[in-house]
Amino acid sequence: MGKTFSGGEPPAVDLLEETEVLYREIAGELAEAMRGVRRGDLKEAKVAAQAVKDLRTAFQMVMDERTRVEKLRKQVAGVVGGCELDFDAARAEIGRRLARLRDAGDAG
Repeated sequence: MGKTFSGGEPPAVDLLEETEVLYREIAGELAEAMRGVRRGDLKEAKVAAQAVKDLRTAFQMVMDERTRVEKLRKQVAGVVGGCELDFDAARAEIGRRLARLRDAGDAG
């Protein structure tokens, strides 16, 4: 990804990229095991079953990491709870409240 969100040093390992590499490797192992099963090599069925479990785990890791990355992107962009922060509206509201406080201070 190349971006850091904390302003510190980049992580030693890009977890998302590494997980995707792992996913591709396991998918290759599964494809090889399935070719063996089709040839009648039943010991490859056990390898295929383990590869499917590994793929499921790797897929979950990828999805979890992507979720974290998206959450960080939204935080950096100022998007919270599915909507963007409207700084202009907030500034206007603060101005109105300060004006009310000034008016209330003059009246008393």
